[in-house]
Amino acid sequence: MDPQHVRQRLEEEQVRLQQVRDTFDEADESENASIGELSALDQHQADLGTETFEREKDLSILETVEAELADIDFALARLSDGTYGTCEACGAPIDEERLEVMPATRLCVKDQAVAERQARAAGNI
Repeated sequence: MDPQHVRQRLEEEQVRLQQVRDTFDEADESENASIGELSALDQHQADLGTETFEREKDLSILETVEAELADIDFALARLSDGTYGTCEACGAPIDEERLEVMPATRLCVKDQAVAERQARAAGNI
């Protein structure tokens, strides 16, 4: 796989994710301005529940975006130091098809499946 092509794909995805993150930051500022009431006593409990749910959902999405940005940063660093495309678990080359679909991946398919099984068993998924 051409390192320049990989770098371009990673940087494009990085820009896209940064825009998503910025959208959440802007939405958070406008939400705080629009719902900032002096007291929650005059709000219906269902409204408070909905606001809490939406806020938690947004934070979950933002957390995922931040994790993906960190993965991209790490992939760019691996590209620079020559270790990109090598499975972190077994050291084998990662299939080019997998890298094309998931350019920031750290694991080959076999080791990714093992990691996901372990996460499920631990209750993390």
